[in-house]
Amino acid sequence: MYNWHAQRLPQPRRRRRPRPRRFFNRLRFWGFVAFILCCIRFVHYTYIVHTGTTVQMADSAFELQLEKEGFSTYTRQRSEEMRKKALMVMERFGNDSTSKRTLWFNRKVRPLPRNASPCRGGMVGIHRERRLAVILGHMERDPVSMKLFTVVKNLKERPYVLTIFAMEDGAARPFWEEVGGRVSILSPESSGLTDWSTFEGIIASSLEAKKVMPSLSQDPFCSIPLIWIINEDTLAKRFPFYVEMGLENLIAEWRNTFSRANAVVFSDFSLPMLYNMLDAGNFFVIPGSPVDTWSAENYLKSHSRRREGNHLVVVIVGSTFFYDNSSLEMAFEFRLISFLLMEFTKTHVSSKFIFLCGNSTGRYNGTLQEVASMLGLSHGSLMHYGLDSDVNHILLEADVVLHGSFQDEQGFPPLLFRAMSFGVPVVAPDLPIIKKYITHRKHGLLYGKNLTALPQAFSYIVSAKGLTNFAHEIAESGKMHAKNMLASECINGYAELLESLVKFLPDVSLPKTRRDSLKTVWEWGFLGNDLGNSTNQPMSDTLERKSDILHALEEKFAGLKSSESETIIQEEECPTEEDWDILDEIERNIKHEMQEMEELDERMKKPLKSWDYVYNFARKAEKIDFERNERDEGDLERMGQPFCIYEIYDGAGTWPFLHHGSLYRGLSLSTRDLRSTSDDVNAVSRLGLLNNIYYKDSLCELGGMFAIANKVDNVHGMPWIGFQSWRAAAKKVSLSEKAEKILEETILVENEDAIYYWARLELNRAGTGSKNNLTFWSLCGIANADYCRSVFEKAFRLMYSLPEEFDHAFPLIPEHALGHWSALHSWVMPTPSFLEFMMFSRMFVDSLDMLNTAKETSCMLGISESERKHYFCRMMELLVNVWAYNSARKMIYVDPSNGSLEEQHPFEDREMKVKFFDFKLLKSMDGDLAEAADDQNYPRKGWLWPQTGEVFCQQIYEREREEKYRQEMEKKKKAAEDREQKQKVGKKQHSLGGKIE
Repeated sequence: MYNWHAQRLPQPRRRRRPRPRRFFNRLRFWGFVAFILCCIRFVHYTYIVHTGTTVQMADSAFELQLEKEGFSTYTRQRSEEMRKKALMVMERFGNDSTSKRTLWFNRKVRPLPRNASPCRGGMVGIHRERRLAVILGHMERDPVSMKLFTVVKNLKERPYVLTIFAMEDGAARPFWEEVGGRVSILSPESSGLTDWSTFEGIIASSLEAKKVMPSLSQDPFCSIPLIWIINEDTLAKRFPFYVEMGLENLIAEWRNTFSRANAVVFSDFSLPMLYNMLDAGNFFVIPGSPVDTWSAENYLKSHSRRREGNHLVVVIVGSTFFYDNSSLEMAFEFRLISFLLMEFTKTHVSSKFIFLCGNSTGRYNGTLQEVASMLGLSHGSLMHYGLDSDVNHILLEADVVLHGSFQDEQGFPPLLFRAMSFGVPVVAPDLPIIKKYITHRKHGLLYGKNLTALPQAFSYIVSAKGLTNFAHEIAESGKMHAKNMLASECINGYAELLESLVKFLPDVSLPKTRRDSLKTVWEWGFLGNDLGNSTNQPMSDTLERKSDILHALEEKFAGLKSSESETIIQEEECPTEEDWDILDEIERNIKHEMQEMEELDERMKKPLKSWDYVYNFARKAEKIDFERNERDEGDLERMGQPFCIYEIYDGAGTWPFLHHGSLYRGLSLSTRDLRSTSDDVNAVSRLGLLNNIYYKDSLCELGGMFAIANKVDNVHGMPWIGFQSWRAAAKKVSLSEKAEKILEETILVENEDAIYYWARLELNRAGTGSKNNLTFWSLCGIANADYCRSVFEKAFRLMYSLPEEFDHAFPLIPEHALGHWSALHSWVMPTPSFLEFMMFSRMFVDSLDMLNTAKETSCMLGISESERKHYFCRMMELLVNVWAYNSARKMIYVDPSNGSLEEQHPFEDREMKVKFFDFKLLKSMDGDLAEAADDQNYPRKGWLWPQTGEVFCQQIYEREREEKYRQEMEKKKKAAEDREQKQKVGKKQHSLGGKIE
């Protein structure tokens, strides 16, 4: 694999050897270290003596800390009250618990053991298969598809769980189903209904994959690693025509599409040069293709060697890229020929030399004839053919193919490879790229820059009678070697590129196949017995397919027809994204100026108007109110319903998965991706924390729930509330119309404190390879790098400030608790219960955030870059099960297809830890945190809890009530002063309907 934009890295400087220390300097240094260790030991011993596990020792340490930190008398009194509350909590939970208020002065993350750190968890490692999507342009049986099939089949052994998508059906469908199961046929409509976020990477093939790129370019799919394989040069040939016709918009469209891919992979070094106009710095070349071998075998089926005369035909090929030094290269080849002619003259061998390079312009033929006459050769002994002629016929008629260029190349010369596929002996210089694949005197002959080396190499294969037996042996060996010569490098190149894009943690033990056990041959069985059509056309024309996407885009942008001779009607230039941004900015400025003018007009004193003006102004106000009510039509439709389900989404790519109707309402985690035709809730405007990209990606759907819970009365006024992730519709587990009606009727009739959910946790168990009945914690571990339970317990201990020896609360859900568990945030519950759950979730998330100190390099709950980016999401998705199970809520599973109800985890079968989930305790803890936030007594910098919702406690309520009372008194005082002033000065009363001049 070659990076097209690779640069040479600077060499590191050599470090100087440290000077040897003297004996007394070393003694002084180690003495100082020993003194520091003794001081640390003494301080540690003192700390142990002064801080015990009993309540009395904890109280004395707490008072000592207050004196050291210099808190005011008011704060000390408040702290004493919190200490008394903590004693009540300890009496309830036992003497092993500590004060909740003390937590905010002493709250530190205990150092975790190395084998149980957040990045390593409590288990040794996991074995999880990685998910990969493959998008095919077509499913025909051709050598290009065979190459991709070979790569994908070997990737499956790495291992990867493959899912195959195709734009068109074809004869090769059984082969692809053998590798990736059922193949999904994508259409322009169905491509937007695919949840690409379930894959760690995507491999797309051919230009037809452009139809899927609009979906992959939108949030939340735009961050998925994408490898786009381009094998054809059809688009590159159209660039001059686009430039000539002024179709810059079409070129910009392709440039934006190419920039979406993380890596655009070519199989030949000439293709990146042809696609240079679309280069976004992501071009890669992975050499290796069976096309040349297929073309040679296909050509041999209908052609044979027919040559007149007994002369030896030597075809001389050079570098594929001549640039500006073609004349110098050909002069060097002439010099090589002169030495060959001297040897052939001694052996009386009649020879004919053919130069195969450049184009068939005829400018070299006259020069070659002059050189032939100077060397005493017959007419036609030196000939030139271009690469646009029948290359296959020329190589087939050759006795020996000589590569006469010493120019370094990155890839193996394609003409040399084609000659080996025809079974022609090859002679090539000992360049590094050639020695990499050809073994001297086994697959061909190699020679150095010494001028006598080439005649010596020809002496092994040419004699007075023609080609030697040794020449036939290396020709046959080279033909067999060329059949699969580049297969190993191609397969490993794609595997290494994929591994570099889809990054996993280094300590995650992923099972890999040994490198020597991978197949190093092409899957020739993919083509079967029929290797293709036997035609006389060149290879590139035989494999060229009609591209529907090219013609569709040409007609869209310029009205082009398939025939270039028809009249071309250019459409008007479409506005770009920059133009739309400028237009939006202008509209915002105009709206802002109009609002300022209206406010200034309202503040200015104006004379009274006539009755006609008052009447027209009132009619205008009524019209404005009517339009405002029309915009809130969705709220009017939901007035008579018992509940509303908020569908949480992030990005325009999720719009096709969202529902329409009065029962559902969108909840967007992005301001710019709000649906214009729906009354969706903007979560970012309701919760400022979501402006932080880190926490927005970490919380995911839970961030939208925090936004709804923040002053919930302003957005939700129904007795029940529900949520559903957009992934529920993507996984086909959303409620049907029948299930919606049954759920609504059940809620109206039962009206009990319960949680109804319809997306099961088992449905997310894809690619685990386990057939056993998994428990709740094992299923949670699969989604959270196998560290779910250990991290959950650490966060729970930190939330309640429980010591390490306190184990009465764990496990929160026993291992034998079987049944369905909620997933994908798809549930409905009473609104008061939802607010209680949010209260618990805010404190738990804050504890989890405190565990993760290194936010930017977190590896706590994910094994890939995508999972580490959203590391809160998968655990928070299952948090509702822990809360509902231990808070004595009835849990009812709703079948999303038929609406049948089934109660899960009955109360008599539960082992609940109700005391930790008691509402009074959670409310008390919430009040303590609110008081600490109100006093700005933050336990650490960047405290998360106050940012996740509303901060409210008794002292805030009293202060707000006093402020409101003060404002009312000031208002009454000002009204009294105005009244007294009017009584003193007086005011002239105007007649009704009078006009003031």
